[in-house]
Amino acid sequence: MLLPDLRAQICAANQALVPSGLVRLTWGNVSGIDRASGLWGIKPSGVDYAALTPEDIVIMDLEGKIVEGTLRPSSDTKTHLHLYRVFPEIGGITHTHSLHATMFSQAGLELPCYGTTHADHFHGTVPIVRVLTPEEVAEDYEHFTGVAIVERLRELGLSPLEMPAILQLHHAPFTFGKCPMDSVNNSIALEMCAHMALGSFALNPGMAPIPEFILEKHHLRKHGPGAYYGQEKH
Repeated sequence: MLLPDLRAQICAANQALVPSGLVRLTWGNVSGIDRASGLWGIKPSGVDYAALTPEDIVIMDLEGKIVEGTLRPSSDTKTHLHLYRVFPEIGGITHTHSLHATMFSQAGLELPCYGTTHADHFHGTVPIVRVLTPEEVAEDYEHFTGVAIVERLRELGLSPLEMPAILQLHHAPFTFGKCPMDSVNNSIALEMCAHMALGSFALNPGMAPIPEFILEKHHLRKHGPGAYYGQEKH
């Protein structure tokens, strides 16, 4: 069996979606990639998370060809594929329809940074991605979803690890990470920040985003070259 360690990581990350509260039914998927081999894996379409095993993970190449696996891959496969092709720094991708983040997607609103919880994870406002055209939907909906995500990040001059979340208009969020579980953790953080933002706005509709200098301090102490959050890795 190819890539047993990666399969196990992807399986565990998908199974983490349910207890995290990010998904209902099978509304979500996680993938991961082995950059050394150029092979990546993704959850099979419609398979219940509790029944998922590492052997079920569908292994593909960067041309979109199934290399190993008997099940049909996630319906969002072409979106993941395009993101892996364009952004070599991504090691994992999560897509869910988590409740509060999806509210922002459906409303067509970006998620401003209102507090330090958000700043710790996302370097500013989480962007909204444009609606796809009728021609894009008809030609290859999932592929052009990935194209639109890349387009938006590049318009803003952001890398997917600097801004590891994005909101697809009329759809739902995608998050990115250095590995499959890292992308899941970014989905958890996004959902919590969306929930906090909605509650804060209900309490104070006139509130302003966090001051830029506090945003930068909190983000860079965790992610910058001089980061000092957590313990040193030896």
